[in-house]
Amino acid sequence: MTDSSVPAHIHIFRGELALAAAVALNSFGVVLMLYSGAGISAISSVPFAFSQVLPRLSLGTWTYIFQGMLVFSLMVLRRRFIPSYLFSFAVGFLFSKLLDFYESWISLLPLSPAWRILYFAVSYGIICLGIALSNRCGLPIIPTDLFPRELSSITGILYSRIKIGFDASCLLITACLTFFFLGRLDGLGIGTILAALTMGKVIGLTGQALDRRFRFVIHHRRSGTVSQ
Repeated sequence: MTDSSVPAHIHIFRGELALAAAVALNSFGVVLMLYSGAGISAISSVPFAFSQVLPRLSLGTWTYIFQGMLVFSLMVLRRRFIPSYLFSFAVGFLFSKLLDFYESWISLLPLSPAWRILYFAVSYGIICLGIALSNRCGLPIIPTDLFPRELSSITGILYSRIKIGFDASCLLITACLTFFFLGRLDGLGIGTILAALTMGKVIGLTGQALDRRFRFVIHHRRSGTVSQ
């Protein structure tokens, strides 16, 4: 796809592919971070806590229950029904199923202190890239990514600040659930805290880097055209 109005150094990237990549990357990054032993990512910490407290349901199942609550909260804040939020929930359902899929074979990977450090670094980068892609794909994204973006739009507060606040709130809820019901802090590690405090800023920087190299467009079936 070419566009004479696009500078030569800018590459056109389909939003549909960006969304698919974001879902696959984010779900794998969440599971890999948990496997590293550094703690689970903040966006999945609350579902993880529920999966430990009430283990009859899997991490994936608790994830789409949590995402449904986020979608409902956004509609309450918007004070109207927004159909695209339901598509976001559908994308989140796929994300949840991928969590269970990755968890089914992740234990096959080698595990040692050096590998754990590598897994955390890779998972951190994957999640940052995945969220940056989802914020630019132009399509409804998974609710855990949608919520801070939409809340930033509703409140006018800078996205990076909303993201850090959202992540910190998820960690606080996780800490309370696991401490009071399990008698210990489960799923929270130094990596979780580091990611929660820094990921919002790194996602912003990653997005800026993407903007310098790519322009994201989506295809409209009815008209056969694309939009940015």
